[in-house]
Amino acid sequence: MQRFRFPVGRLPDEALLSGLATGDAELAATFVRRFQHTVFGVAIAVLGDPQLAEDVSQQTFERAWRHAQIYDSRRGSVTTWLTAIAHNLAIDVARARRPVPVAPEDLDTLLDVVTDAATPEQLALAGEASAALRSAVARLPREQGRALVMAGIYGMTGQQIADVEQIPLGTAKTRIRAAMGKLRSTLVSPKRGDHG
Repeated sequence: MQRFRFPVGRLPDEALLSGLATGDAELAATFVRRFQHTVFGVAIAVLGDPQLAEDVSQQTFERAWRHAQIYDSRRGSVTTWLTAIAHNLAIDVARARRPVPVAPEDLDTLLDVVTDAATPEQLALAGEASAALRSAVARLPREQGRALVMAGIYGMTGQQIADVEQIPLGTAKTRIRAAMGKLRSTLVSPKRGDHG
């Protein structure tokens, strides 16, 4: 006799969550498929980084699996509960990655320190490479130099630079890329006429 089976994909969210809690592989896979886009969407909205969002998504489903027994439908839907987990995890990751805040006016001072000519003794200690780098950074347009310092020294992401500079993300990335390209060509390419 054939057993009648309700299509797994049509089970209510609570039933899938129960299946996740009991370790039913089919129900757990269906649960993840049903909510993966929602969870990833929350994580990417908070973090703006696909790789980090994937990590947060995985952590969200792991936490849901560990805490499925304590889910209380009276406090909200499974979707609400799961997106709250994803949001909280994403916020924790964002806080952990946030660089120390730097006032934009301090960046100009830092850029000046990096690019100002030093005393002969300091240059001798720093070496030729340091002087060449300082000179190359000094020749960059100011906005590219600022973006380079924020990314290279402070480890800020393109989005963080865009927020600080109040520019579009694409512009921030273009400034970093252009600055790196100019530095690379200046520092790596030999100057014509330097062939001995």
